[in-house]
Order: sequence, then C-alpha cells, then structure tokens
Amino acid sequence: MTSKAQLPTPLNERNSVHSDHHRPGSKAASFMSQTGRITGQERSLDSNAGEGGVDAVTPAMRRREKAVIAAMCFALFLAGWNDGTTGPLLPRIQRVYGVNFAVVSIIFISNCLGFISGALANVFWTDRYPFGSLIIGASICQVVAYSIQSAAPPFPLLCIAYALNGFGISIQDAQANGLVASVHEHASEKMGLLHAIYGVGAFAAPLVATQFAQLRRWSFHFLVSLGIAVVNTVVLVLTVKNKSLENILRSIGSPPAETHADEQPPNIEMSSLENTNAAEAKTDATKPSSMNQILKNVTVQLMAIFILVYVGVEVTIGGWIVTYLIDVRGGGPSSGYASSGFFGGLTFGRIALLWVNRVVGERRVVFIYAALAIGFELVIWLVPSLVGNAVAVSIIGILLGPMYPLCMNHAGRVLPRRILTGSIGWMAGFGQAGSAVIPFMTGALANRFGIKSLQPLLVAMMGLMTALWAVIPNHAKRRD
Repeated sequence: MTSKAQLPTPLNERNSVHSDHHRPGSKAASFMSQTGRITGQERSLDSNAGEGGVDAVTPAMRRREKAVIAAMCFALFLAGWNDGTTGPLLPRIQRVYGVNFAVVSIIFISNCLGFISGALANVFWTDRYPFGSLIIGASICQVVAYSIQSAAPPFPLLCIAYALNGFGISIQDAQANGLVASVHEHASEKMGLLHAIYGVGAFAAPLVATQFAQLRRWSFHFLVSLGIAVVNTVVLVLTVKNKSLENILRSIGSPPAETHADEQPPNIEMSSLENTNAAEAKTDATKPSSMNQILKNVTVQLMAIFILVYVGVEVTIGGWIVTYLIDVRGGGPSSGYASSGFFGGLTFGRIALLWVNRVVGERRVVFIYAALAIGFELVIWLVPSLVGNAVAVSIIGILLGPMYPLCMNHAGRVLPRRILTGSIGWMAGFGQAGSAVIPFMTGALANRFGIKSLQPLLVAMMGLMTALWAVIPNHAKRRD
C-alpha cells in the first residue's frame, strides 16, 4: 500500500465577500488551521497571539509537537512495514498452503477490503470519537491481526487477518495525515517526512521477511511485526491518549484559527481528514450534496482512476516481483531483496527528485518518469538477467515514487477548494482498490499463462497511467 497521500501545495487565497455564511469558531472557520494551509498568511507569534487567538509557542509545545509527529511517523513506518512484508513471503505462502496464483491473490483482496472498510468507517467515526481513541483502537487491530498471522493459521483465517490489518492501517493512515496536515509550521515538510518514513518501513520489511521465508517457522516474521505493533500502540497511548485533534493541536501550539469578518475559508464537504468535537459534528461536512459534487466532477474521477492504476502497479511490483525473479529468472530465496530495493527506490525518489520536479514542472515530469519506467519494465521483460532485472526494479521504484504526491499536489491546483479535502479522501480510498484489482489480475493471468505475464500487464498499466495523466486538465476552470 502506498500508503498513503501527501496534501496539496498550500493555497493563499483567503479573502471573500461571503464571510457571512461562516461564523467564527465553526468547523468551516477552523479549516485553515486544520489543514495546515496558512503559509500565505505567516505572521509572527506575537501577531498570531493578538489577531488569531494563537498563543506564543513555548519550548514545551515544540517538544510536545516533536513527540506527536514522531508517533505519527512510527504509525506510518508500521504501515510501510506491512506493505513490504507480503512480497518475499508470497512464494512460501503458496508452498505451505498449496494454493495457486489466483487463490493466493485473495490476500491482496482481503487487505484491500479491510482498507476500504476502514476508510469508510473513518469518515463516520472521526466526528464521533476522539482522535486518540480512534487511532489507538486502529493500532490494536494490527496487534490482533499479527497475533493471528504469527500462528500460521488456516488460509481463510490468514486472509481475515490481512483484512483486519488493512482496516487498522487505513484509519491510522487517515488520522496521521490529518494531524500532520493541521500543524501551522512547515506542514509540507512534515508531511514529506511522514511519507518518507512509510517508505523506510517498506524498505526494511523485505530485508527481514526474506530471511524468515527460508526458515521452517516462516510465520514467526509476524512476531517481529507484532512487536513493532505493540510498541506503536504504547507510543500512541503515551502521546495522544484519548484526546481530540483540537486539544492535541492546542498542546503543540497549532490551535484552530478563527475566521475574521473578511475571510471565507473553503467550504469543505467531507471530514475524512478532520477530527473535531461533538459540537462541531453537526455541520454540512457530510451532506449528500457534497459527495454528489465530488462524484460529478470529471477531473476528480480521472485522478481517482489514475491513483487506482498507480497503487495497483506499485503493490503488484512489490508483491509479485519476487515470484517472477524466482520462477522466470531462476533466482533463489534471496530474490526477496529485490522487493526491498523497489520500496527503497520509491522512498529515495520522493526525496531526491524534488528538485527535478521543480525544474522540469510537476505535470511534465510525470510523463518523463512514466516513459522511463516503461522502458525499464521492458528491460525486465526482455533481458534475461537476474541482477539486471533487480537493478531495474529499484530504478522503477525511484521513478514511480514521486507520482503519488505529484498527483495530490496537482489536485490542489485544479480542483475547487470547497471539495478539495473530500476529493482527496475519495481519490485515496477509491485508488486503494487498485491494490486488490491489479494484483488479483496478475494472479489470475499467472494461473493461466504463468508469472511471465506480469511484465506485459505492468507495461500496459503504465501506458494507461500515462494516457490518464494526459487527459487530466492542467488548469482549473473554476476555483470556488
């Protein structure tokens, strides 16, 4: 899984004549601070204290913020660890349970169903339960799931555990992204750190899983995962307990700001990335009309399909490349390190290629990355070299890495602000279906034609990604 969406570049337009529609202190009025988009109105701490009701940030608040951000990063590290685990273990799971490619692909479907269920539950539970209670409860789901998986249970129960794991990860992912996006200072940098840590987890997991895949007690890898999950729960209890998002933000010096008479905050219509108290829950944030606006927006749907294909390609490579290298290229169990190389490249690309994105242009550079990725997929397909294929996989990871955050940044430029947060939630949730659809397609095709069908499928999906990006509008027709 990819985890996992980076919010768009902050928008500076804040003034409007329609301020009478939003009273100070309302959910809409607190949007700017809750989404971290105030960089265009940066003020000194003293000015904030006087005008926006924001107290000066004390050293204790900064220490508290570091602890909270670190806790969110650790939760995303575990999400990355989980996503990087399956690939190296997949050939062993097939042998142990005696299942074919199509049946073992049910693992991906189970994980995806859990993730989508968690995303839907998060929309409804965010306004009903405190941030701390929700994210801690989600972390406990992972503890239970890893406890089941570590015992190498019957295959149906193993799939249920994957679904429970996906459910917990989904809620933690949404809540962690929402909190980090809500901080006042350097929200973009902290969001980048959050997703980089996810990549570190996805890079580290195959290094460990590859070793356990060669042992008789292969499922004991999930004991390592269980240990990390327990630590994650303890860290969350120590840092956020059962506090609301609003209280946490105040404790770290990023309280929700009030809207002044001359300001109109964006009218966000879906609260998938917010957590407010019960008094704020009864707003227009979840009106059916908001979802209708999102579903009727062609640009949103095109970007959602793009994300679906992207996530599917990412999960398919991470999950099936090890099987491909073993069965087609004659690699041994150490081929599992190729999955680690892919996720390591994914993380490296999101950080190292930032300057390339700025110089070339964020829209144009996606075409370049896609073309190069297709080229290296052809190398894996046509060049019978185990080492060469493994290197190409890592390079593909570097090229694919920036695409997800670039798409989310593009959404901030072309979508109306009033549906921006809801649209991002929809794109991320809908896109996660790709983590089941394309890996399952791979398993079905492999069952019919062999795992060698992986590369033609990936080339076709990358070509589809490029075509979708070409038809996504480059400029917004309407901002409000």
